[in-house]
Amino acid sequence: MEVQALLKNFRMSPQKVREVVRQIRGLPAVEAKHVLAFIPRKSARAVAKTLDSAIANAENNNGLKAENLKVREAHALTAGRLKRFTPKARGSAGPIIKRSSHIKIVLSDQ
Repeated sequence: MEVQALLKNFRMSPQKVREVVRQIRGLPAVEAKHVLAFIPRKSARAVAKTLDSAIANAENNNGLKAENLKVREAHALTAGRLKRFTPKARGSAGPIIKRSSHIKIVLSDQ
């Protein structure tokens, strides 16, 4: 059985989140929590929260045990972008694009 958790509109670029998400793909859920605890990045804390949510969903909604779960999928998807402008020379403007991401974790007991 598959269980998922989704964190939407996390204010960090998907490229930075993907570096962390790649490290937990295919690991058992308990081991993935331990790996995320030692990664010194802001995105690792957000991925850990999403993983905890997925584990809680599995335990409370489907009666599965955390020891039997494995990270089947982990993705950092592109979310909306905030577009801002900064002043440049001769009265022109330069774009600033603030990217966001969706973090999706799918756990499986197989």
